[in-house]
Amino acid sequence: MFVSPMLLHKTDCPFDDDEYITELKLDGIRLILSKFDDKVRLYTRHNNEVTAKFPELLSIDIPNGTVIDGEIIVTDSEGKPDFEAMMERFQSKRSAHRIQYCVFDVIYYKGDKVANLPLVERKELLESFLQPTQEIVLVQWMHGNGEAYFKLTQDHSLEGVVLKKADSAYKIGKRSHDWLKVINYQYTEAFITGMRKDEFGLLLGVEEGGKIKPAGIMEFMNQTDRRTFYQRYRNLIIEENNKFIFIDPQLKCRVKFRNYTKDGKLRIPSFVEYIS
Repeated sequence: MFVSPMLLHKTDCPFDDDEYITELKLDGIRLILSKFDDKVRLYTRHNNEVTAKFPELLSIDIPNGTVIDGEIIVTDSEGKPDFEAMMERFQSKRSAHRIQYCVFDVIYYKGDKVANLPLVERKELLESFLQPTQEIVLVQWMHGNGEAYFKLTQDHSLEGVVLKKADSAYKIGKRSHDWLKVINYQYTEAFITGMRKDEFGLLLGVEEGGKIKPAGIMEFMNQTDRRTFYQRYRNLIIEENNKFIFIDPQLKCRVKFRNYTKDGKLRIPSFVEYIS
């Protein structure tokens, strides 16, 4: 049984409020797990069934008629979530990467819809029946302390935190301001080296050893800053092919991004400002 998950809004800054709980934001893949008629099924947030991809979760000991929500991750040698390794595991169950299903909510329990219970009560219910294993863990949470928890994510290069109203209902299939995510972005300076033709995307490069090294494609830029780029790039064109227009790297900008990929690219870069 698929249930469309509740989604979060973004906020720029963490805060301390005892009417909210704070959780670690996990860098993985959202996963809905249901058990009906002794059959466990797994779904991504977009209703793609992925039961066959994760056989290690099929023996989970929960009652029939139960649907839980969580994030599936792979950790690196330091115990930190590794999104690239997670994607390798997602694409092939032959991958050696071991997964963990980090569960943070319950939507149905023994056939009853519990989504309208306050979040803290759902947490207590979840903790009463879900027994952690090597593959299945309960996401830890605390009241308030959003600022201190976020500082820890910065100190340990983790993805960020999630702040949720302690009395919030689980709003199936909706994005709600009751749940907020604060991303621990990294920042750097980059040069715009070209643009994609078919859909918006700017090629980025970073300076390394006196040369410009490719750093990925930036898709997130507001309309005002895009207009500035369109006004300036034509005089900088060097060459083009059927996919890209390449320009002289004279436009410099500040970008924020999640982390560096294993090949040194910026993961999900977003424009912050031009640097003159």
